Amino acid sequence: MDKIKELHHTVDYNSFLVEIKNQIKISQQKAFSAINQEMIMLYSHIGAMIEQKQKELGWGAKVIDKLSQDILREFPNMSGFSTRNLKRMVRFFKEYKDDFEKVPLTVAQIPWTHNIILIEKIKDKKLRYWYIQKILENGWSKDVLTLMIKSEVHKREGSLVSNFKNILPPLESDLVQQSFKDPYRFDFLTITEPFREKELENSLIKHMEKFLIELGSGFAFVGRQYKLEIGDDDFYIDLLFYHLKLRCFVVVELKKGKFKPEYSGQVNFYCSAVDSVLAQKEDKPTIGLILCQEKNEIVAEYFLRNMSQPIGISEYQLTEILPKEFESCLPTIENELKSNLEELLI
Repeated sequence: MDKIKELHHTVDYNSFLVEIKNQIKISQQKAFSAINQEMIMLYSHIGAMIEQKQKELGWGAKVIDKLSQDILREFPNMSGFSTRNLKRMVRFFKEYKDDFEKVPLTVAQIPWTHNIILIEKIKDKKLRYWYIQKILENGWSKDVLTLMIKSEVHKREGSLVSNFKNILPPLESDLVQQSFKDPYRFDFLTITEPFREKELENSLIKHMEKFLIELGSGFAFVGRQYKLEIGDDDFYIDLLFYHLKLRCFVVVELKKGKFKPEYSGQVNFYCSAVDSVLAQKEDKPTIGLILCQEKNEIVAEYFLRNMSQPIGISEYQLTEILPKEFESCLPTIENELKSNLEELLI
């Protein structure tokens, strides 16, 4: 019982700490965002002015080189006005000139570097706005944004096989569904076939920061091979998390190879046990996530029908698309904003 009390204390404190940190971040972001929006609007205005002069007077591209030199001569300590960036300002204006009056200017709420990445990598404007919303929700750094675009996270989010709609209330089930992906991509791992489940678990623990990024915002790691004492028997959960937004525990079982029907029964039992032994009254039902290398969706759906606990089944992939330089990427949008603001304030 002492162990359970200690876990509750840890979860409660971590949740409280997250709330305090969020309040601090919200306050910082409001200050940063106000100046960042002013900078974005300035860049857009400059882009519009250059575009207009080029049309009216037939100025060629070389005028941007001269303009950059003259601006830097006047403001020697101010960055952000290189030839390349001035050309980006023109492109930015062209991309969003029709949107400035029709929709809220969400593009001005994210850093300039993020905007450039989105313009260069995503042509579909609706999809671009989807990523902007995710940046604002999750605080993705520019490196995480690049990775998410490369891994096509928009195609993976909410696509796992689950019984959430059968178990949870409608609004809650939709939120839970969108909190998980299929497939998960563990590009940061170096293990290769053949490997054992224990090796996969060890590698994920070793790269926990990157694992949490791939899982998504809200996941807090509780433990590995987490011991549950049920009756006279001991049971061990591969990975146990607490989701700070969903307000529930998440049981993760790692499986090598194809999905097998008995996995769903095992995870159903674990979720029920966690609800009884670990969860508090205010916690939502524990969610189970089975990660396997391959699944037959029809078979998976069939075996989830009679489960009493909310369970999702996703595949995981071990590919090599992760850039070598991948800085620590827990949400750092504040740092990106600060970097952008330095261009304006120096």
